[in-house]
Order: sequence, then C-alpha cells, then structure tokens
Amino acid sequence: MICYMYRNFCFTLKGKVFLGQALGATGAELSFQTLVPGQDSGFLHTHKTHEELYFILRGEGTYQVDGEQFPVKEGAVVRVAPEGKRALKNTGKENLTMLCIQYKANAFTDADSPMTDGNILNEPLNW
Repeated sequence: MICYMYRNFCFTLKGKVFLGQALGATGAELSFQTLVPGQDSGFLHTHKTHEELYFILRGEGTYQVDGEQFPVKEGAVVRVAPEGKRALKNTGKENLTMLCIQYKANAFTDADSPMTDGNILNEPLNW
C-alpha cells in the first residue's frame, strides 16, 4: 500500500486504481497498481488503439511482451504498442507498484511537439 496526496487528501492504493476520470484527464487514462510478492497481473492483454507506458515506482519484477520476458525495477519505463501481448509479475520480496499511462497511439503530430505546443507566458510568478 502507498499513500498518494491529491488535492489535500491522501488515498491508499490497494490492487489497481484508475484515476484518469477522477483527475479530469481528457487525453489519457492513468492507473496505479500494487502487486504483492509473487503476484502477477492475472492475464495477458492487448488494446485496440491505446499504447501504454508503465513506470515502475517501487519494487522489482518481470515484464512480458509478446512472449519475451525482461527484468524491471524501480525507475524502469516500458512502452507497449496496442497489439503487444503484455503482463507483469512481481518477482521481488517487497510490493511492486507501477503507474500505467494509457493513451491513443499515433495521436501526436509534429504540431504536438513539446517545443511547439508549449507557451512561455510573460507574466510574473505569484508565489
């Protein structure tokens, strides 16, 4: 279990929690999941149109994509295309916690580059 702060209240994660709608996200879904030692995600899955980014926040495990397995640990980031058959297993001695960001594949164009989409405002910072 991990406690996360959001809008001045703390929530504890048990299992899997989807946050995109709760946060008002309009272009992505976010989920946190905690796996206890020896636990896996329960099934292989794919998506029709969504890519996923998996951020390993705590712990260690084995990630599987299209039958290929590789170790992951705190700080690892894994990108999986929609058609990739994926699953995650906690192979460590402590809980494994990950953040998954799911978004529509091929949605970004050249106009969406962080260098062209952002605007630096000529306004004072009011701390």
